[in-house]
Formats: sequence, C-alpha cells, structure tokens
Amino acid sequence: MALVENAAPPAPATNRLQDYPVDVDAGDLFRHASGDVAEKWVAMANGLSTLAAESGLSVQELVARQIQDMGMSFRIAGDDEEREWPLTPMPLLIGAQEWAEVERGLIQRARLLEQLVADIYGPQRLVDDGFLPAAVIAGSRYFARNMVGLKPRADHYLHVYAVDLARGPRGQWRVLGDRLRLANGIGYALENRLALSRGTGTLLSEINARRVARFFGDLRAGIARDCQRESPRIALLTPGRFNQSYPEQAHLARYLGFPLVEGRDLAVIDDRLYIRTIAGPKRIDAVWRWIDTNALDPLSFDARSTIGVPDMFDAWASGGLEMANWPGVELLEAPAFAAFMPRLCRTLLGEEPLLPNIATWWCGQPVEADIVRARFDEFVITPAFGQPVEGLEDGCGVAGASLSPSARDLLFDAMQRRPMDYCGQEIVHLSTTPALVGDRFEPRPFTLRAFVARGPDGEWTVMPGGFARLASSGGLLTSLMGEGDLSADVCVVDTAAVPDYGSTTLGDAPAIRRGGGILASQAADNLFWFGRYCERAEMTVRIVRSILGSSIEVDAGGGINPAVREKLVELLFLWGAIRAKDQKLSAHEACRIALGDGGLPGSVSTLLGNIRSVGLSLRDRFAPDFWRIASRPMPKLDSHRPGALLRVARELVERFGALAGLGAEDMVRGPAWRFLDIGRRLERALAVCRMTRQLGVLPEADALGALLDLCDSQITYRSRYLSVPLRDPVLDLLLLDAENPRSLVFQLQTLAAHVTALPALGEDNLPEAPLRETRAALAPFLSLTIDAVDDRLLGETERRLLTLSEAISARYFLQFERSEPVVRSNLLV
Repeated sequence: MALVENAAPPAPATNRLQDYPVDVDAGDLFRHASGDVAEKWVAMANGLSTLAAESGLSVQELVARQIQDMGMSFRIAGDDEEREWPLTPMPLLIGAQEWAEVERGLIQRARLLEQLVADIYGPQRLVDDGFLPAAVIAGSRYFARNMVGLKPRADHYLHVYAVDLARGPRGQWRVLGDRLRLANGIGYALENRLALSRGTGTLLSEINARRVARFFGDLRAGIARDCQRESPRIALLTPGRFNQSYPEQAHLARYLGFPLVEGRDLAVIDDRLYIRTIAGPKRIDAVWRWIDTNALDPLSFDARSTIGVPDMFDAWASGGLEMANWPGVELLEAPAFAAFMPRLCRTLLGEEPLLPNIATWWCGQPVEADIVRARFDEFVITPAFGQPVEGLEDGCGVAGASLSPSARDLLFDAMQRRPMDYCGQEIVHLSTTPALVGDRFEPRPFTLRAFVARGPDGEWTVMPGGFARLASSGGLLTSLMGEGDLSADVCVVDTAAVPDYGSTTLGDAPAIRRGGGILASQAADNLFWFGRYCERAEMTVRIVRSILGSSIEVDAGGGINPAVREKLVELLFLWGAIRAKDQKLSAHEACRIALGDGGLPGSVSTLLGNIRSVGLSLRDRFAPDFWRIASRPMPKLDSHRPGALLRVARELVERFGALAGLGAEDMVRGPAWRFLDIGRRLERALAVCRMTRQLGVLPEADALGALLDLCDSQITYRSRYLSVPLRDPVLDLLLLDAENPRSLVFQLQTLAAHVTALPALGEDNLPEAPLRETRAALAPFLSLTIDAVDDRLLGETERRLLTLSEAISARYFLQFERSEPVVRSNLLV
C-alpha cells in the first residue's frame, strides 16, 4: 500500500459549538446571542479549528508564540517571577446592538463620576443637602483633604477609567466596581488584541470585529488637549519594575510614545515638573499616573513615600501640570459609594442609571445595617472602603453563608463596634462564555473590564471591547488575574464591516521627526550597566571556555599549559567569580563555581541575574526578541563533567553574541544605544588590559593563544601570520590594531566617538570631564609601537577607564543609592 505524502488535513466540523455544553439558566453569552451574533461565534470557533488543522499546531500554541514574541507577562501578588500571560484563543463576542446599550451606560457613569468628584473637592453640596453622608467621604483613606478647593486647569478630573461589569443570567449588565486610581488591564486589552490578531490571521476581520487602536489615539489626544500647550510631553508615571502590572505599563508607554518614568526621574522647578535627562531637565506637561495619590508627593501626602516627587503638589496646584487622573479621585472606588450611586445619578444628572450597581447596603446607616444582619447569609460582606478591617483582614469580601460559626460571630461583633467599615452586597451570579480549553469548548463564568477615556473633543469615548477574566471556578473574581484564571479578548462585532472602525493607527499622521526621543538619566544609567554586565558575563564565560577547551575544535583537549591554566583561574578570582580558596580546586570545579554560584558577585549566574534585574527597567526600550534572550535564566548545570560545563559555556557565548548582534542591528543610533555600547566598550577595554597584564608576561605560546581566544581573534591572527602565536604580533593585534573590533584601541576610539556625540550642558564649548578622560585614555596609544607598551601603561589605562566611568556617572546619571548593587570585581578596585 503506497503512502500518501502531504495529505490534506481533516476538515473541521461544520459547527464546533454544536455540542457546546452549557446550563441555559446561566445566561451563556453564546447560547443567548441573537441569530447574527451566534453566527459570528460559530464562524470564529470553526475558523480556529481550521487554522489548527492547516498549521498542524493547536491554536493555543499559535497564540502562545505571539505572547512570547510580545513579552506578555504578569505577576500574581506574592510571586517573585513573572508568568506567561494566560490568553485563551476564543474571544468574547458581543453584538453591536447589545454593546450600544452598555456604551451609553458607561458614558453616563463617566459623567456622573466627573460631577461627583467635582462636588466632593469643590462646594460639597451633596453633603450639605443630605444626599451623601460625610462619613462616606471622610472614611476613605484616598480622600485627599488638601485637594479640596483645587481644580484642574481644564476642569476635567477624569481622563481615563476602568469599570468591572458582570452579565447576569438574564443578560442584564451591572457595575461591579469603578477603577479610577489605576486603569489596570487597559494594556492587557491592547496586548490581547495584538496577540490574537497576529495568531489567528484574518479571523477577526472576517467576523467584523471593531478595532481598538482609535480608542488609544483618543486617550492620548484627550490628555494632550487639556495641557493647553502645543506638542506637550506626556509621561507615564510608574511605581517601578516590582509593581504587579509593570509589564503592562511598559507596553502601554511604548505603544503610546510616552516616556516611562519613576519618581526619582522627576523634579519640580519653579512649579513645573521636569524629567532629568542626559541633556538636562526637560519639561513634562502631563502625567498619566499609575501610583496612589498618597504616594505622589511625600511633602504633601504620605511622608513615607519613596516613589513620589517632592513638591509635585505645587506643580498641579499652580496649573503647571496636568494629571490623569486628578489626585484624590480614587475615593470613589470605595464600595460604600455604590450604595448611593442610584440616588446620586438622579440628583446630579436627572436620569435613571442605565447600568445599575450590584445592590449594596452601607452599614453606616442603622436601617441598612439591620438589613445586612438580618439577611447575612444572602450577602457578600465587604470592607466599605476597600481596605482590611477586623474580620476581613485580607481586604476582600466574603460570602456570609460560607463563614464558620466562630468566624461569623467575630465578624458580627466587629460590625457591631464599627458598622461604618462594612457593606453588604448581593451575591452575583455570572453569565458564562465559551472558552477553548484543550481541544474543546467549555463554559466559564466571566467578568468584563471596560475602559472609558476622554477624547480630543473633551467628550467621553468607550473602547469597543475590553479585557475579560474567565474564572477557574464560579466565584467572583477579586484580583486582576488569579491562579487558574484565563484572559480573553473582547470583540464588538457588527453585521457588516464598518469603515469607521477600520483604523489601525493611533490617530492622524504625526510631524516627521528623527532620533530616539528624550533619554532619562536613570534609563541611561541602566543601559550603561546593562552593557557592562553583559560584557563582564561574556568575558567570564570565555575564560571558563578557554580553561575547559579551546573554541577552535582542532585544538580542543585537556593539554593546556598548567601555568596558563593557573593564570586563567586567577583571572576568575580577580573577576570575583570564585573565592581565593577555590583556586586550589581542580580547574573544572573552579569553572563550575564561576558559572553557577549565585553567592559570588562575579559569577555568571549572578551577572545574569543583574542583567535581568536592570533589564526589567528597560522593557519599554528593548525589542521583544532582545528582551526574550536577555531574560533567559541561567542554563542548568546538571553535571560536573568538563564536557557538560563546556557545552553550557558555549551556549552562553552564543547567547551573548545574539544580544550584541540584536543591539547593533535593531537599536536606533541615538543616546540609548550609545550608553548601552559605552558600557560594553568600557568593560571590554578594562578586560583587555587586565588579561594582557595577566597572560602577556608568560613566555609560553599557549598563553598568547589563550589571549587570542579570549579576545576572539584567533582566526584573524592565523590569517595574518603563518606562525605560532608570538608576543609582538599578538599584542599589536589585541592592543593597537584600530581595525580589530576586539582591540584596546578600537574600544578607546569608539568610546571617544560616543562621548563626543553626547549632549553637553555648558555653553562655553569646553570639553566636559567624560570627554577629557576619554581623550586622556586614548592619547598615549595613538603614536606608540608595540615595543613601547608595557605593564605600567596598561595599569594607568585601567585607572583612567575607571575614572571615566565615574565621570560619566557624575555627569549623566542620577546620584542616588542604587536599588540593585553594582558588582565591582577585584580587578576594578
């Protein structure tokens, strides 16, 4: 029987959702969809099946590749390491007609919240007239008393906010909670759409899913409009790389073109906010903040804050800074406010709520407190102001019926003593949606986070979609992503293609410009040390590889001269990769320690950790391919055998070569690239000096051969000289040959070119300290022949390079205590 090659993949079922199991009483999004929307569901499910059959891979694998390429990750609270983003390939599909009702409700809610916060920080008529108890405001830790009486320059307290929605069994949408402090999930909504679009080809276009890019363009233009300044500079203020949503913030900043800044990047001068850059302070007109109000300014709010900016309060109070969102608006997130929203909507807008809250009773009122106690088992008991209270120490709500008798009694007693700290809320039963789990569709309960932003005309606009969380169980989700939860894109689908939603750009074409934008001093510092750590780690690996066996296969073997091996092991000690006592061990055991001992400052394992740590702060600047390689962990050292260690060393050399190549080919030749390369060149120059002083004194040809190997110049030497390694030709190639990219002179000349191109602060045109030091290090080598180069000159060059490093730091970087230690090996002291 003949074998048939390239057989066609099996055709998918005509309706992959035909046998979709669901409880019709749950209000499933697919089962209850109108006819035309149900057809979109079937088309999407069938399309995913066809895509898998044609590619030979599961759809999950196709989407997972996009997630990896984009560097999508998240961190659950308490985790040290980031996790890969759990995106299911099947999106939520919502028909245009149903979404129109949701959209109107969201815009109404945005208008309500805007007027409510304007009254709270303004005339406070709602309290005076009895529509809102004063305790609901004063009880919130987010109520900023010193913001009372202040107004934004454009009278807009809100620019962007998120709202969690639940769809009930009968298809009704309700608000679970408002998020005005941080619009968490807005970046993941964008990433979900990008990953799904790239992983599923034209499927989203075929079902007429509305695109979301225009929303982000409107968000950016809305903030810019309120700056009342042409071409304003808008920054995204992050609490830092250890924040749970930092990957999302970095992606948003890169997509929107906002500088990603921390508090220590900023300074207030004459009631204006400035970012510290390598070219001096540059004005910031607006900040999209991702930190709490209390942390914004330690002089005006919480003095313990280490992530804020002193005097920032004065900048926005004087009208010199626009803030999205206005400080203090997050007090409206408190569950206690939900109890009053229906009445406030009628009072402030004269309208009935289009999107009602989940029913809420605030126990600060006697009648409501009695209702909650009487119907305790029917409610979720939650902290009234979103912070831990007695009986609810984790700050989350708990179903009354789920409590043990003792826990119930404790909570009852606490509610009796301080009833204003508690709310009772109805238990929400969530609709389900089809989720692709493995090769079958399963119903999962979901919540939807929608996003609303103020556009360039000052009016509200709603993202046509959002970010969905699919629960691993039927419980109400209380965090951004929990253990076992899935994420899903949310697509609003039209019956026919709508041209208005066809834009894939952020807005109108911008004015042509070149360069890499401003470079914050802290970012320059991180780039500089990223380059140094990479080069230092690579050189350590090259020493290990040279000890274990030559990189030229014909020379491989264990026949290296013992004196040379001793000098190489001593280099590992000078690099801080092994301890003094480790020099007495066998060579391969010393190499194993140099590779994998995380307790040593110069080991490869430690340096890789430093690379990842510094690199986390640079994710908005690195391409996904570059970051994916840079963030790889140390390869496992599962054997002590020299051959296994040598394989790890070779793998790491290839990794560092890939990083260097991507950095050279993918980065714009601007200041960011220059600081990355300055770090690399300075570290390489130091290493060449030290290795030459260490090995060049030995008369053996093996020592010169090892030196050529460490400097990756074996092939160049052999093609130039038909002889064994000799001292003068080898040292000339490694020290004075300006055409050899591994030579000392090449590093010094490249450093001089980089430093010359950096911006100067003085107006006198005199060379600044970094340029003077670079020229001083280079000058002696411009007129020397190799016989004039000695140990004294190389030692002096090392000292000048260290002085240059300090001069660069003093001139261009922030002067503060580092959050991560700078590793200084023995050879650098």
